[in-house]
Amino acid sequence: MASQSGGGIPGPGSWALRSHSSCSPDVEDTWENMTILQIYFRQDRDEVLDNLLAFVCTIWPEIHENYRINE
Repeated sequence: MASQSGGGIPGPGSWALRSHSSCSPDVEDTWENMTILQIYFRQDRDEVLDNLLAFVCTIWPEIHENYRINE
């Protein structure tokens, strides 16, 4: 007879055998956290993009101090 402690077979007290109603608070917490993250993303998106574009597009061309022109 095979042991139920290994091989991926859930035991009698396993989470796989819980009722679906016990998962409901976890789903609600996750849903609330995702909603909060989406709100923060929408609020900060424009500022972050402006800062990123300013950083990337601000180019000050200059010759490196070690560059030597061959004459």
